[in-house]
Amino acid sequence: MLRLGIDIDGTITPPETFVPYLNKSFKKQITLDDIKDYDLTKALEVSYEELDRWMDEFEPVIYGEAPVTKGAKEILGRWKEKHQLIFISARGLHLYDTTLSWFKKNEVSYHSIELVGSHDKLEAVRKHQVDVFFEDKHDNACIISETFQIPVILFNTPYNQDPVPSRVVRVNSWYEAEEWIRRSEIEKNG
Repeated sequence: MLRLGIDIDGTITPPETFVPYLNKSFKKQITLDDIKDYDLTKALEVSYEELDRWMDEFEPVIYGEAPVTKGAKEILGRWKEKHQLIFISARGLHLYDTTLSWFKKNEVSYHSIELVGSHDKLEAVRKHQVDVFFEDKHDNACIISETFQIPVILFNTPYNQDPVPSRVVRVNSWYEAEEWIRRSEIEKNG
């Protein structure tokens, strides 16, 4: 049994989830391809303060309405009996009820959900003794991989294209992630 640490936003929810909300609020016409950096202030050309105010208002709405990434629900459903599904997200604790409601409404399998309130997930990864982590944020993937010497599955996006260390594995879908896990299980079990 593997202990799988899984980010939420940009992994089990599509990375483009925020785009329509951003376009409407900031009167932009950007696409996911226009977001070349995880820092949204660059694509939107707004201040951090303005973005923070917007996030405070819209995060609960977006997180409550977000779709499930194609393949995530079915694959996590298959994994729930074989592996521990430990969701570790940068979302703030004030969004726990919204997050839990989303998991239940969308029938997404999980064993535990931890909202750490920042992008520093190292303590949560350590606490849960994660074997493999799933992430979309480039620096998180690299730091987690290098700190714990574990594989990190990095979901490919326009905003995470910098080079990665050898234990960071890029995938384009949950189906590719599932295949990587399957192959690693075969290698481990001989």
